[in-house]
Amino acid sequence: MKELWVKADPWDRELVIAAIEAGADAVIVDTEGVLKTKELGVIKTVSDDGDLRWGRDVVYAEIRNSEDEENIVDWSRDRKVVVSTTDWRIIPLENLVARAKNIFVEVCDKEEARVANGILEKGVDGLVINHRDPMIVREILVECKGTHQPIALEPFEVRNVRPVGMGDRVCLDTCTLLGTGQGCLVGNSSRALFLIHAESIAGPYVAPRPFRINAGSVHAYVMTPGGRTRYLSELRTGDEVLGTNHRGETATLVVGRVKIERRPLILIEADSQKGLATVICQNAETIRFVGREGEALSVAGLRPGQIVMGYGEEGGRHFGYSVHENIIEQ
Repeated sequence: MKELWVKADPWDRELVIAAIEAGADAVIVDTEGVLKTKELGVIKTVSDDGDLRWGRDVVYAEIRNSEDEENIVDWSRDRKVVVSTTDWRIIPLENLVARAKNIFVEVCDKEEARVANGILEKGVDGLVINHRDPMIVREILVECKGTHQPIALEPFEVRNVRPVGMGDRVCLDTCTLLGTGQGCLVGNSSRALFLIHAESIAGPYVAPRPFRINAGSVHAYVMTPGGRTRYLSELRTGDEVLGTNHRGETATLVVGRVKIERRPLILIEADSQKGLATVICQNAETIRFVGREGEALSVAGLRPGQIVMGYGEEGGRHFGYSVHENIIEQ
């Protein structure tokens, strides 16, 4: 998940309030602004004597030539580097994103934020919003906090559906009301994840719970922001998962509650472009997958030959991060 900072130096009370209320991760303030910020709410400060300190934790750098680029790469090994570029050419930033971590970029509007987020697809590690209008700052924060780069979903063709007995399954009660075609990506292998539909569909016996995703068995992987996977069983209140719809549009979902209960389970096997895809979920009619057009397909009626949407990738995972090595999961 990218970090979002707001520059409020010189001190501006309304800017800091906007940053706190819109969910910024930190504010850049002068020395006198550190205590003033703490009086307004809980947020990290970047200052000479803040939570993150200039020189020790954070470096400010302007990129003008290849020598500046080398210095930034060197500094970024153990500090965050806020990079300012005068003409907003993409190539120098692409070089930094490819070579370094901890790269933050100053942005002044939503378009610059979109460009910085999309550099080499993964984007920079953080954005520093440099605008004196609190309303503009709020708009940029809301857009950056709520959405991510779309992902390329693909059709999975169901091969087999069969009950596998009892086990522990995980319900994710999120802090967002989800609609038709929306859910999260879950699978037995991190290389092939199924789009599991939220419980937003009314049934004859159960009222819809549009905040809930009955995701799957405790061992399964779930996609989270930043392209990392986690085990369903390790999620806790306040964690984040990546919400996705049938078009591959994504947004951050905050986990409000995790419910693990013993239930009858069912195995779904499907053919993907990367090979066999499998997932184990609860055997109940309220568990639904997502079709090509966003339609909700109940596991109770799922049959070989049907198409459900999913996400596949090459390589494997190490501590949830994608790695390019041969890992066998079966």
